[in-house]
Amino acid sequence: MPKIVRFHETGGPEVLKLEELPLDEPGTGEIRLKVEAIGLNNAEMLFRRGHYVTEPDYPARLGIEAAGVVDAVGPGVSGIAVGDRVGTVPYLPSDQHGNWTAAPAKWGVYGESAIYPARAVTPTPANLLVEESAAVWCPYMTAWGGLIDFAQITSDDIVLVTAATSSAGLAGVRIAKEVGCKVIATTRTEAKKQFLFDVAGADDVIVTGEEDLAERVMDITGGQGFTAAYDPVGGPFIAAMIDGARPNARIVNYGNQSPEPLNFMILPMLAKRLTLKTHSLFDTTRDLDAFARGTAYVSQRLESGTLKAMIDRTFPLDEIVESHRYMEAQQQTGKIVVLT
Repeated sequence: MPKIVRFHETGGPEVLKLEELPLDEPGTGEIRLKVEAIGLNNAEMLFRRGHYVTEPDYPARLGIEAAGVVDAVGPGVSGIAVGDRVGTVPYLPSDQHGNWTAAPAKWGVYGESAIYPARAVTPTPANLLVEESAAVWCPYMTAWGGLIDFAQITSDDIVLVTAATSSAGLAGVRIAKEVGCKVIATTRTEAKKQFLFDVAGADDVIVTGEEDLAERVMDITGGQGFTAAYDPVGGPFIAAMIDGARPNARIVNYGNQSPEPLNFMILPMLAKRLTLKTHSLFDTTRDLDAFARGTAYVSQRLESGTLKAMIDRTFPLDEIVESHRYMEAQQQTGKIVVLT
């Protein structure tokens, strides 16, 4: 029987349990994946602690990003066969009004086997290792949806990427640089500053624990401000970004790392005619056309090498608790991957 990670109550990493369970069969429109690698995401930390937008249904699985080999195909699935090497792209269904209708645990991929919607898997590029395939789809597809599909950045843009050493932040930096943008990255401490220059390729770096975000943006841009921002923090960062934005800039928020509420006057935003968009990768994966365009864009650049997996560290499956503790310490620069 495969080993599956589940939790029976919310809490810290220690609530995760590795349990042996019977092998599931895929239903209509689903595939079964022999999981070889799992990419960790901040949403899973929030879900495990009971701080996500949906509640766990116990015993709960979790995990939205994995790679491996298809070993069973359900009814109604075409274009995918047993033996195909694929990666999962995070997916949650919604009703006709756009409300989420499932928790992230519905197709949880933490374990040696997982059931997943066929519509949300994509072939693994031949030049990628399995751990790399588990590390690319969530960050790069999130960045594609926010920066390419929505903000439509061009080489004329100055892009601000906050929390830039996270896997999604690094993907934002790399996609913006691939387009030809000037990129300003932020990190909380001096320790990761040189990494953002040397490895990520940022043009400028702001250490937000020591420097004022808006003032530094204005210094770097000669008083013009940034034209697009990619942010997973929210909270007080939004007010600072409004101050550092050029008129008509686009601010894309895709996360809620800050525990503090938004707190800003609307008038400065009105004066600059700014666009503030909350962005979810789930919107991209629900839209079959956007999913096809996004995976094609990312796949082509992974195959050519202009986009790369950026992995910080790997753990074995039996150290899943330790992997979550490591992620919550927020010391990583890139993706944390668990190997089964």
